[in-house]
Amino acid sequence: MSFNDDARLNPSRVRDTRGSRRGTKIAVGGGSILLLIVASLLGINPGLLEGLGIGTTDTAPSGRATDTPAISECATGADANERADCRILATAQSLDAFWVPYLEGYGQTVQLPGIEIFSDAVDTACGTASSQVGPFYCPSDTTAYFDTGFFTELRDNYGAEGGPLAEEYVVAHEYGHHIQNTIGTLKYSRQGGTGPTSGSVRVELQADCFAGLWAAHAARTADSSGQIFLEPFTEADLRSALSAAAAVGDDRIQEAATGRVSPEGWTHGSAAQRQAWFLEGYRNGDINRCNTLAAEDLDNP
Repeated sequence: MSFNDDARLNPSRVRDTRGSRRGTKIAVGGGSILLLIVASLLGINPGLLEGLGIGTTDTAPSGRATDTPAISECATGADANERADCRILATAQSLDAFWVPYLEGYGQTVQLPGIEIFSDAVDTACGTASSQVGPFYCPSDTTAYFDTGFFTELRDNYGAEGGPLAEEYVVAHEYGHHIQNTIGTLKYSRQGGTGPTSGSVRVELQADCFAGLWAAHAARTADSSGQIFLEPFTEADLRSALSAAAAVGDDRIQEAATGRVSPEGWTHGSAAQRQAWFLEGYRNGDINRCNTLAAEDLDNP
């Protein structure tokens, strides 16, 4: 899905802290890193990683690399089509333009979430997180955090096809957790432990459905001047989003990390479930079809 070149971006919408603090690296081996990424991937905040016996080490201050452009340079949709950080900004603005009026129709006021782009590590109200944990939403400071390097990981190490809509899906999923925090469903992630029907899985699948819901309306959301943010997306765009959803399914991750699938340990849902609920939101464009908390069969929305 491409942004319209003339869409106007507001760089102040995103906080850019790349290279602004000492990096904190999680001192674990490759397999553990994979599990940690998945533990927090697309939804679990880093505060939940405390007590796992995982050490951290401080590195020297990285500083902003001279070849790393700042978010302040993101001004138009054309920039979003060229750069991942600008794409996060543009996607956040498109999500704002969709969710605020959409939930107003249900009598619900949305306070916009914070959006922060970081590198190496970031301090949040949920704790300090390394970039190795992937993107996440912290309900304590109502902010979604992204390291653009994750998009490369998603493609190169998790088998996702890549592409703009795959990245936009990630942003929309994290934004979906803020919507859940707003409407009161995020708290159910703490109920039911782990497993294929746990509260955590149901909440994550609802965020996938919310991402699909945004996608259903995305080509009609406009900037402050009335310029539509996004062009209608193609079948190839949709496949890229679905490949990203599948790549972070619990079953795919478990098999890659341990060679077997253990549904009792699921926290986010299977590859097929994540795809199915994204499509449920996309095909119906109705938030009422995203009630994963009451769904009897999470495999078949």
